[in-house]
Amino acid sequence: MIYFLLFCSLTGLCLGVEVRQSVSDLVKKTGDKVQISCSHDKTDYTVMLWYQQPPGDTAMKLIGYLYYEAVTMEDKYKEHFNISGDLTGSQAKNASLIVQISGVEHSGVYYCAASYAL
Repeated sequence: MIYFLLFCSLTGLCLGVEVRQSVSDLVKKTGDKVQISCSHDKTDYTVMLWYQQPPGDTAMKLIGYLYYEAVTMEDKYKEHFNISGDLTGSQAKNASLIVQISGVEHSGVYYCAASYAL
């Protein structure tokens, strides 16, 4: 699955970043472990964020993010979610989200996004 994210500044300058995410569709049961990968080629975008959109909810919930090699997780997600990757260097950027399915609360659509660190 490929997402095109559009970042715009107050001056109207916009930059599109192609973010590739896999796997696209999964059906899993309680106890399964799922790994979702995300990558992009914008080497100065050193932050990768992960979101969950639960079924029937229009809001996306921040799970956590990777900044270079440092992971920051929201408290609600620390027990069953893990973010990993390495956004250092001048190569393409890659990160992963691992989910240990423990119930229906882990259902939803998962998104990754790339950002330039300020």
